[in-house]
Amino acid sequence: MPELPEVEAARRAVEDNCIGKKIVKCIVADDPKVIDGVSPSELQASVVGKTIVAARRKGKNMWLQLDSPPFPSFQFGMAGAIYIKGVAVTKYKRSAVNDEEEWPSKYSKFFIELGDGLELSFTDKRRFARVRLLKDPTSVPPISELGPDALLEPMTLEEFTESLHKKKTEIKPLLLDQSFISGIGNWVADEVLYQARIHPRQTATSLSDESCAALHKSIKEVIQYAVEVDAECSCFPLEWLFHFRWGKKTGKITLEVGADSSQFPSSWIFHSREKKPGKAFVDGKQIDFITAGGRTTAYVPELQKLSGSQDVKEIGKSKRQTSKKKSIDDDDEDNEKPTNGEEDDLGSLKSKKAKKAGGGGRKPSKKKSEESDYDNDGDAGSDENDDNDNVEKKKPGGKQSKKRVQSSQNSRNARRKVK
Repeated sequence: MPELPEVEAARRAVEDNCIGKKIVKCIVADDPKVIDGVSPSELQASVVGKTIVAARRKGKNMWLQLDSPPFPSFQFGMAGAIYIKGVAVTKYKRSAVNDEEEWPSKYSKFFIELGDGLELSFTDKRRFARVRLLKDPTSVPPISELGPDALLEPMTLEEFTESLHKKKTEIKPLLLDQSFISGIGNWVADEVLYQARIHPRQTATSLSDESCAALHKSIKEVIQYAVEVDAECSCFPLEWLFHFRWGKKTGKITLEVGADSSQFPSSWIFHSREKKPGKAFVDGKQIDFITAGGRTTAYVPELQKLSGSQDVKEIGKSKRQTSKKKSIDDDDEDNEKPTNGEEDDLGSLKSKKAKKAGGGGRKPSKKKSEESDYDNDGDAGSDENDDNDNVEKKKPGGKQSKKRVQSSQNSRNARRKVK
């Protein structure tokens, strides 16, 4: 899903092209799932005739500050994106829609035309985004519940270390917790942990001061660099884990990626990994995928090891599990769920499996455990309610047959004692 760098790129595009211009037209989609707490007509009437004076952001939320409240606010969800006609705006790699053949896109949820003819559209093809109309976006959820912004309000190293040492949770889900630090999503979390050489399931309180410092540094560097290039992933350093994490297939990072590190500041963390001057190496280390905090997580086991007294078993996916699971990549907030169609598919599949498990006294426990894997494989949802894919209860026949067997065994034992 769009994370801090992508949302900041959208905010900057609006700031560069739309500030000081009056909204002369607005079209809002009749989609109550996305248009939250306000009717399309009310939202349209509230913005037409007003001037955009600023574009604001906190974490993965953005809002347009107009010359008077209320203000339209955008929570990007899994696939939200800002499009400005005729202007290149970086989109999250899985958010893009085709705006060349159709404008505004059929996925447009909020469209405005400005006084000079410029047009802006907020799209969402997955329908996990939220568009709200708020008098003060910072005073109400979700923005009021966010922790410090990873770019604008970074913690000092001392604050960061102290905060980590108070947390008994695993480090990956902690980084995804928007009340702890806002703006970090799945790919950024994987990247900063990889660069800091920290296992995603290491408990935060167990991190050494050196590991805390490395993580603090990698968060700052990754966020700042991604923002500086407007989240254009082709500009990210070639040795970043980002370029190798999307297929969810175990594999290797290329031995020599050929990035000329002399073009980057000498303070950048990957310089310490170089084997030869002027080149960045990652040694062809293996990339594995596990589930950490309910999210698909890419990491390099040889470089990111669990330390201390922890003994967490690696939970890589077996081929059988992988073939049966249907997962998605990315948060919103941080964690999102499948679209309606995907929910239906998973629900019907689970229902069939449940019915099959309930019949004839077969072994339902194994089936049931497999079914629960669907909820843990991808990005579990915090923004949406859990799926109501209730597994059907076992038929009473299975339990009765077990009781009969047990009763029969007891009667045999009794007869043996009598003899």
